[in-house]
Amino acid sequence: MAPCVAFLKARKLVGDGTAIYYLEKPTDFEFKAGQFANFTLLDGTETHSKDNTHTLSFASAPCENNLIIAIRLRDTAFKRALNKLPIGARLLVQGPYGNLTLQNNVTRPAVFIAGGIGITPFRSMVSQATQTHRTNKIFLFYSVRRPEDAAFLEELQRMEELNPQFKCIATVTRPDERKNGWHGETGHITQETLEKWIGDLKSPIYYIAGPPTMVSGVRDMLSSAGVDDDDICAEEFFGY
Repeated sequence: MAPCVAFLKARKLVGDGTAIYYLEKPTDFEFKAGQFANFTLLDGTETHSKDNTHTLSFASAPCENNLIIAIRLRDTAFKRALNKLPIGARLLVQGPYGNLTLQNNVTRPAVFIAGGIGITPFRSMVSQATQTHRTNKIFLFYSVRRPEDAAFLEELQRMEELNPQFKCIATVTRPDERKNGWHGETGHITQETLEKWIGDLKSPIYYIAGPPTMVSGVRDMLSSAGVDDDDICAEEFFGY
């Protein structure tokens, strides 16, 4: 698609390290759930032109009225500028790109494995599957360090209530029971974790998104468990 302009409508902080941005969806802009785009700051930027653009996945589904993106609040020129943008500021959207999209085959379960901000394409895919009443089973394994780092968790839990085919399994790698009151899964996502909820690991198609080391580790784990490489789709999130 030709580049288009989106306007910032709202922002929300999650915990102390993640920001979610809601953009007015340009007329006739189309994408598939799970895809990404290049976003260029057109207003209020402190950066040089080469630093004005960043690649971000859509957290929103195609059926939603807004475009939703999310970032980890790290100290880069782009992220400082994005976080200071006034409501109504313009962002140039170039895309969509990417092949981390739901399979056409609805006879096989889909398993999403997200690390940190890698949750964004899966929030898009789960929302779309819920809105369109997709019939195959979907499991989402979502790993974060602390409960407050889990962007979109409440929304995903509401989708779980609306969609009988969807199961969200969040796990915390650094739980603090006294501070956070977390009573869900803990530790990293392991083969045992997956088998506990899925059963036969060779049955689903897998989608992985997160930091490169996490993506590589999960891919190796699935291969060791006998999952065919053709049944694994992955996207690495650098510097998020």
